[in-house]
Amino acid sequence: MAESVAALSPPLLAHLARRIGADGPMSVAAYMEEALFHPRWGYYATRDPLGARGDFVTAPEISQVFGELIGLWCAALWQRLGAPDPVHLVELGPGRGTLMRDALRAARVVPDFARAARLHLVELSPVLRAAQAHALAAAAPAWHDDLATVPAGPMLLVANEFLDALPIRQFVRGAATWRERVVTMEGDALAFALEAAPADEADLAAAAPGAVREIRPASRTLARAIGERLVAAGGAALFVDYGYWPSACGDTLQAVRRHRAHDVLAEPGEADLTAHVDFADFARAAEAAGARAWGPVPQGLFLERLGLSARAARLAANAEPDAAARIRSGCTRLAAPEAMGRLFKALALTPADGPPPAGFA
Repeated sequence: MAESVAALSPPLLAHLARRIGADGPMSVAAYMEEALFHPRWGYYATRDPLGARGDFVTAPEISQVFGELIGLWCAALWQRLGAPDPVHLVELGPGRGTLMRDALRAARVVPDFARAARLHLVELSPVLRAAQAHALAAAAPAWHDDLATVPAGPMLLVANEFLDALPIRQFVRGAATWRERVVTMEGDALAFALEAAPADEADLAAAAPGAVREIRPASRTLARAIGERLVAAGGAALFVDYGYWPSACGDTLQAVRRHRAHDVLAEPGEADLTAHVDFADFARAAEAAGARAWGPVPQGLFLERLGLSARAARLAANAEPDAAARIRSGCTRLAAPEAMGRLFKALALTPADGPPPAGFA
């Protein structure tokens, strides 16, 4: 058995086989944690996944306008908060640093905000940290493995396509009870199986047989931590991601490799794994900690309220024809309902008595 496990490739598969052999089947959440974040062989530890040569493209890479509008959103809200100095400007999962680079450039129109902001990046990937250091050298960022180590004080937090990568647990409704989907080994390959669901999962309501319910424990923990921090020190948090509202059943776990759908269990560590965000569940956890949730608002509507079309028109007017066409097509991709405009949503958190953030009714 040991020899056959050692021969498995990639090395993360051999590691998972040893873990399953020793401890038994693992939850989908544990599998995602290993596949994405294992310090040696995890997906994010070994590559820059973004761009045409990577596996997927995010909004900041599609158009500079996305980051610019978020930078202005932060600066305007900072003014409404009473201009705290210093203020911690935090990004969760900053990718290559593109969003924050564009945000800080746009925020220069409010010089006092630019001087007050102290940049903190929560990032585990050494590959992406290197890219961020290059893109954001002038801003002197500090890096963190976890939000908990960001210093106390007023905070403006931004997270684009961060929640979707947090691990999920999956539960499948049987004829009378729920069972948890787990990952096990069948021969030399990973496979899904079902086990009895823990009795403490009280939010598994009645559903039709075959229904799948996804629960994201790390998202709830993060929402509570942010809510408590905003109540204690002030500020706001903005999350933009793809997902659904209200809470619902559905199997949304997916893998992407080289911009194409990929088998979730094939070649662990070589493909991105995500699942749609349950915005209602995230909001409930934050509000239970004393915060107020705003939205979610469809991304297209949110960006239009911040001035997407006007900014794109100004950029296109001063660009060569080919560049102007790229500007317009990029902004259309961000906002059009049939592209990213409806599935992607924006949700903000503030203290209960905080001012309403721009873009939210």
